[in-house]
Amino acid sequence: MKKILSISLLLAVILFGKLSAQIQHFTWQGVEREYLVRTPANHNGTLPVLFFLHGLGDNISNYDQGFNFAQIAEEYHWMIVLPQALDQGIGTMWNAGLASSSIDDSGFLMALLDSLTVQYQLDTDSVFFAGMSMGGFMTHRMAIEHGDRIAACVAVSGLISSVDAAQTPVAPVRMLHIHGTNDNVVGYNGYSTAFGMNLGLGVDAIMDYWQNANGCSGEPTIDTLPDLKNDGLRFIRYTYNCGTDLQHLKVVGGTHTWYLNANQYDVSYNDIIYDFFTGHNNTSEIPNRKTDHFQIWPNPTDGILHIQTSGPQLSHPEIRIYDVHGKILDVVETMCTSLPQTIRIDISHYPNGVYFVQVGDGAMTKVIKRQN
Repeated sequence: MKKILSISLLLAVILFGKLSAQIQHFTWQGVEREYLVRTPANHNGTLPVLFFLHGLGDNISNYDQGFNFAQIAEEYHWMIVLPQALDQGIGTMWNAGLASSSIDDSGFLMALLDSLTVQYQLDTDSVFFAGMSMGGFMTHRMAIEHGDRIAACVAVSGLISSVDAAQTPVAPVRMLHIHGTNDNVVGYNGYSTAFGMNLGLGVDAIMDYWQNANGCSGEPTIDTLPDLKNDGLRFIRYTYNCGTDLQHLKVVGGTHTWYLNANQYDVSYNDIIYDFFTGHNNTSEIPNRKTDHFQIWPNPTDGILHIQTSGPQLSHPEIRIYDVHGKILDVVETMCTSLPQTIRIDISHYPNGVYFVQVGDGAMTKVIKRQN
């Protein structure tokens, strides 16, 4: 069964010094490669595993600290693997078909997965890849070449190179592509003004590529996420009619940035990624979603929601429900601001679809209303 994924930045790395990671080494094709592993301090049974791929010229230490993977591994009981790309003359760079190279990064990543499967109890049905920029290019290559072993992929601001576009995917794969329309590093149309060259397929061609691979038909469902913050961005989601989940999040006005602060932006990429991996699972309902303030269940729901608050006192003792256009449908007053408390809300009179719930002044959580 495919497992859940959430990527969130909640606490400083220093709070999890007990999980401090050391760079480890793995020899592939006669070359010693580096990687970091983050696991929860105490875990039993099998672990889902996420390979997170860094961008051009970056390194795993920066990504480990910047994304606080120690906290992610601890809170969600995941193994997080941060592999290091090799320096190919212009900085660290994955071989995703953008330059002539004999480095088999695709083989390296799968060999590393096999090695870690021997060392740890990994759930081989719950292998995920995600990457930013050059890491996004490599995530697409992994989906194309190893989609039979990877449960799902998320590529952020990374395209499919022309070399990879000539390949036929080995299997349909769950894919989410996120891209800003004002990205001048990896252009939405495939052209990079920063580098003065074309980098590969534009986003529209990428979605056509994956529609063909995943056996999609008809036009995608389009919904615009609530526009409540003065962030200069619009988040439009395209959901394709496929046998395998396929989505594109078009960030109108978005640049080459990982948007993650839900207090500043209408969405957090981390939450969008979480929703992709959990909101479209055809085999089970979405588990309780953890945040720093509350949990909501069941989700999807046939009408009754339970909201359990936990954490600091709410600055606004009310719960708001929004439609996908950001219109407030209901405001539920809570009894008091003391915590914890469990609140029952009936939305059975709403049409089936997607809604957003905001507890106090916290971030919004997507809720799916469906029939029994």
